[in-house]
Formats: sequence, structure tokens, C-alpha cells
Amino acid sequence: MPSMSNHWVRLVAVTMTLALAGTVQAAGDAQRGRVIGYTCLGCHGIANYKNVYPTYSVPKLVGQHPEYIVAALKAYRGKQRSHGTMYAQASSLSDQDMEDVAAYLADAVLPAGAAPSGAAPQKVTELCSACHGANGVGITGDYPTLAGQHADYIARALVEYQKGDRKNPIMGTFAGQLSAADVKAIADYYSGQRPALQTVRRPNWL
Repeated sequence: MPSMSNHWVRLVAVTMTLALAGTVQAAGDAQRGRVIGYTCLGCHGIANYKNVYPTYSVPKLVGQHPEYIVAALKAYRGKQRSHGTMYAQASSLSDQDMEDVAAYLADAVLPAGAAPSGAAPQKVTELCSACHGANGVGITGDYPTLAGQHADYIARALVEYQKGDRKNPIMGTFAGQLSAADVKAIADYYSGQRPALQTVRRPNWL
């Protein structure tokens, strides 16, 4: 039987989902984003590119919700996420710049509705699927899609939430309940979902 703690975090997740259901979709200009966001491709446009010290895969963004990319950029700019390079990049962008860059980087958003691949780990069912879906597609634009994301990046993000390097009260509460084995199981599960986020962009976008 789920613990009272699990009941509480799921209630919070559902409440946040309902509150965000009416969020306005990102309205970025992808063509402008292509011009001002070209430096992003130096990391996010290279397949299997690695962040170093610590070493982990740079996240795939093609197919991601643009609203989430905007939220992430604002979190880096506001120092709610700790990463020197991303802080420098985000600090140079206005809110509209972020909307435009996000529209460009996201390209065609992954569709919802795909059947999950494989049996979901217990913690995915208890904690993750209410926002990220059993198939890894975020249920609103504010929640990141995880389907096909690099497993080591998902794991790194969860550890950063646990350590407070990413400051989000809901994710901090959820991640705090995970063991190292749970983190690996969640990361491996979501990285194996299809259709998947991609790094390679459409040729006409490059």
C-alpha cells in the first residue's frame, strides 16, 4: 500500500497539473530563435555531446515542450539551477528571446498517446507518471518530456534535485524519496521510451 507521503506527493502533482492545464502555449518565433540561438547548437546540436566535470550527456531538446525549455532557461537565469555555462547563456536572453530560442530548439513536439514500452518501475508509477506520463511525454507544456532522453542526464537531474542544485519544491520532495537504485531504474525506463527526443534537427533548420 502506498505510504501517506506518497499519497501527499501525488496529490500535489495532480493539483499542480490541474492548475497548469490552462497555461498559454509558448508563442516563440522559431526563425528568430534560429538566428539568436545558434550558439546553443554547439552543445545541444551535437549527438552524444558531454558536459564535463561532472561528465554526463547534454540533454536532447528536439521534441521537447518549448514551454519547458523556457522554464528551464529562466531557472538557470534566476540561479535556481546551478550550471555556469547555462547561467551565462540564459542571462544574455530576454523573456522573448527565450520563447524564440525554445520554439527553434524544440522543433516538432513529441506527440502524446504512445503506449509505454516495458513495465514501469514502482517509483515511476508512484511519483513520476502523474506529470511525465508512463510513456515519458509530459502531460502539459510545463512538464518536461523524458521519452528517449539520455539516461545519465535524467539521473543527473534527479541527483541535482536531491542535493538542492536544482531548486524546485515538488521535484525536491519527489527526488528525496529515491534511492540510487530508484534513480537508475527511472532513468533507464524513461530513456527507453519511444517516440524519443532527438538531437539531430531537420536539415533545413541547420
